[in-house]
Amino acid sequence: MSTDVREEARGGYPVRGRRRGGRRPQVGKHFMLLCVALVSLFPFYWLLIMATSSSGEVFRFPPRMTPGTKLFENLGKVSDAIPLGATFVNSLVVAVSAVVLSGFLCSLGGFVFARMRFPGRDKLFAFVLATLVFPTGVSLAPSLQIYSNLDWINTFLPLIVPGAASAFGLFWMRQYAVSAIPYELIEAARLDGCGLLRMYWHVALPVMRPALASFGIFTFMWSWNDYLWPLLVLNDPQKYTVPVALAQLKGAYGNVDYSVVTAGTLVGAIPLIVLFLFVRKRIFRNMVAGAVK
Repeated sequence: MSTDVREEARGGYPVRGRRRGGRRPQVGKHFMLLCVALVSLFPFYWLLIMATSSSGEVFRFPPRMTPGTKLFENLGKVSDAIPLGATFVNSLVVAVSAVVLSGFLCSLGGFVFARMRFPGRDKLFAFVLATLVFPTGVSLAPSLQIYSNLDWINTFLPLIVPGAASAFGLFWMRQYAVSAIPYELIEAARLDGCGLLRMYWHVALPVMRPALASFGIFTFMWSWNDYLWPLLVLNDPQKYTVPVALAQLKGAYGNVDYSVVTAGTLVGAIPLIVLFLFVRKRIFRNMVAGAVK
């Protein structure tokens, strides 16, 4: 007796008919995902078109939908207007330092808030979360005064140190540690004679790697794209980060040359795109490994 006949004899539907019916929702789902992907990628494609066009072609109607041939000419204007290589090095130093320092402190703090018992733990964590309510602009003037007294103005320290133990990072790592690290694992580590730092390094950190990788990407993006705070604390063009340096393109040629500005923006976005392409598989693999653990 065939499979379809057996299914019909049980009062069910034929297997073949169910397979055919299941393909249509899959096609619709893939079509929806394709549309969402195209809508998400179109701004990047339009940025490429503007960066490879001349200033007059940017405002042409109807707009051209294919890349032009002015990319290297626009990049030459960007290099003439700002020290492009120095700004890339500055942003890279700030972003990598922020990722390393905040990753260590936030993962350690999140682990302590999640699995270490001490008086006032929950109240202290609630106080940390309460700082997320205040807008960033409220702390700009006091922070400038503090770093001016420390002689940190026009250095990279104000761009790295303040966000090293952010409230969002502590919350992110604490929530992951609560769900991924059982108390039994901590008690077993204590029985083996592990102290706090050894317990963090050998027990908590391997389990928290997926959350740490995602938080590292967010931190790198925030540090790389930050504009207002570096603009306030840096006054030497040789120490400008990429967003601050790109802002100088607006006045470099009198009127705003949008083709030059978009060319600089395209170059500034390349490191973030390359970072995502390199780490996306590792992140997905770590997420699966963390779920299994």
